[in-house]
Amino acid sequence: MNEHAKPEVEVQPNRPTIAAQDAIAPEELDRLTDEIIAAMKTVYDPEIPADIYELGLIYRVDIDESRFVKIDMTLTAPGCPVAGEMPIWVENAVSAVPGVAGVEVSMVFDPPWDQSRMSDEARVALDMW
Repeated sequence: MNEHAKPEVEVQPNRPTIAAQDAIAPEELDRLTDEIIAAMKTVYDPEIPADIYELGLIYRVDIDESRFVKIDMTLTAPGCPVAGEMPIWVENAVSAVPGVAGVEVSMVFDPPWDQSRMSDEARVALDMW
């Protein structure tokens, strides 16, 4: 991010930080953000009946002025059997969003994921109250 970038804003509690360059018009940023989130919500951990966004596995989404998207994500556990595949699933889903120039997904484990990152929707799906 450069000094002209908008400040990072957490969309909702326990949701990823969305950051974008000032060069993107607010209405375009809103559309891109909504469609990127919708795309991420199509990706599921095969062992968990909730999408990765609602599980809180997406930590950061950064959209640069060329509309290249960088995503930091994690896993529920570092030894997850789909650890090598899930970032590719996220990249493919977000790459399909109109206007996205490219996607880079990085796997991070700091901070470690815990159940407090899950949305109410994920808690209902997993019966974890």
